[in-house]
Amino acid sequence: MTAMSRVVIIGGGPGGYESALVAAQLGAEVIVVDSDGLGGSAVLTDCVPSKTLIATAEVMSEVRAAAELGVVIDEDAGVSVDLATVNARVKRLAAEQSADIERRLIKENVRIVPGFGRLAGPDRVLATLADGSVETLEADAVLVATGAAPRTLPSAQPDGERILTWEQVYDLDERPEHLIVVGSGVTGAEFASAYLALGIEVTLVSSRDRVLPGEDADASQVLEDVSIRRGMQVLSQSRMESVTRDGDTVTVTLTDGRSVTGSHCILALGSIPNTAGLGLEEAGVTLDEGGFITVDRVSRTSARGVYAAGDCTGVLMLASVAAMQGRIAMWHFLGDSVHPLNLKRVSSNVFTAPEIATVGWSQQAIDAGEIDAEAVMLPLSGNPRAKMQGVRDGFVKLFCRPGTRIVVGGVVVGPRASELIHPISIAVTESLTADQLAQAFTVYPSMSGSIGEAARRLHQF
Repeated sequence: MTAMSRVVIIGGGPGGYESALVAAQLGAEVIVVDSDGLGGSAVLTDCVPSKTLIATAEVMSEVRAAAELGVVIDEDAGVSVDLATVNARVKRLAAEQSADIERRLIKENVRIVPGFGRLAGPDRVLATLADGSVETLEADAVLVATGAAPRTLPSAQPDGERILTWEQVYDLDERPEHLIVVGSGVTGAEFASAYLALGIEVTLVSSRDRVLPGEDADASQVLEDVSIRRGMQVLSQSRMESVTRDGDTVTVTLTDGRSVTGSHCILALGSIPNTAGLGLEEAGVTLDEGGFITVDRVSRTSARGVYAAGDCTGVLMLASVAAMQGRIAMWHFLGDSVHPLNLKRVSSNVFTAPEIATVGWSQQAIDAGEIDAEAVMLPLSGNPRAKMQGVRDGFVKLFCRPGTRIVVGGVVVGPRASELIHPISIAVTESLTADQLAQAFTVYPSMSGSIGEAARRLHQF
């Protein structure tokens, strides 16, 4: 970069604000046009709020299991949740996180324009401000990071009171008597698991033969078994036809003629990209059939100088991936060292109880012959720390290549799996062998000891 470049970013979510920080660090003039609040849905209506809610659910689960560890709780006092207080905390933490992001951007001399941004060609952004006026922003590069929104259907329309998207649940002041969750993907499974832990009756409607059909099959089975044991009703291979409300009663009608009634319903039907009305196609940006922006591994679109990051690309809808896409875009445009996005190094987590964390190649890919790898699965029930904590469910699974013994993937199911996956993620990223992973010290006793033990079982003479 020989002269100062101007970068205009549309959207202030992880893909937007992380790219802004990188561009500012590399000396560019940076403008972020944002209409929804800095942090985007990840901070304001999705990741931060849902995981804050789940943190309360985790405490409830631990309290209920306390008796087994010798902790006596007065049965007359009972344990309950004040949902209004929980949701107030959720909103407060989300707002504080958004404010932290704003302060960081301002500190790095990033200009923030509150308004709706759209392309007027590949090198120009029109920002419609709150007063209706329009500011024209010339750009050497544009990054689109507008995210996605909850998908709804004509036959299942949210009303914000009893039929809800996952963005609307934090307005609830009273505990639902019976919550129906439609959709058994990550979002549906997380909310179903969390509200069950909060002591709410939950029915999960799944169109597939198992919960979390996109995850490791062994992990999905553990979660489903635990959820049912704890009282969740799981309706597998049950496709929703409609969701209707009559007063305080919500009815979910299934395509086979059955129906289930409850007090509230959460629609977890996937996401649609926020790409309409942005002038993308007119600027030469290609969209796929679902409306997602087509990008390459360095976040370039089909229009020269226009990049895209995050859920609007549909690449892998995780905040961590959005942030990395944004960083890669700016490293590429501004001439810094850059490595193309490698999805086989992405670690992800489903924040259910138990959690499910994965990285690298999957069991499904191995079974399909996409890669030749050996696997070992070690139940947590044999782990001494797990026994001490009363943990019976979960496992560690490792995959390594025959011959080289390089670790190419792994799965952790259990409490705080999101933390336990990190050493496996390092092994995958750095192409460590199972022996190298096994030779690293683990604390005794610890959950992570099962990772070392699994690696030792992959040793080959």
